[in-house]
Amino acid sequence: MYINSFLYKSLPGMQTLSLSDFRAHVSEMLDLVEKGETVRILRHGKPVAELVPLRAEAAEPPSYLQPFEPIRYAKAPSRSGAEMIIEERQGGW
Repeated sequence: MYINSFLYKSLPGMQTLSLSDFRAHVSEMLDLVEKGETVRILRHGKPVAELVPLRAEAAEPPSYLQPFEPIRYAKAPSRSGAEMIIEERQGGW
């Protein structure tokens, strides 16, 4: 599959390698990611990227896509919205 000689010491479940080694072994690294491993890529010895497996799709859509109830403000029936704003401005903060 892949040659361990180009991999650096890394944490369990994570492979670390240089950018040039990654370029030379892209398909092998993708095979590792498909199996659940994380691949960390180094440039000049410093981490610049991590290739991680996709997480399972969420069962429900994100909160910003879910329907919501509009906010309803209670106002006194005797005054209009404009009158309430004017009163608040005159009264100060």
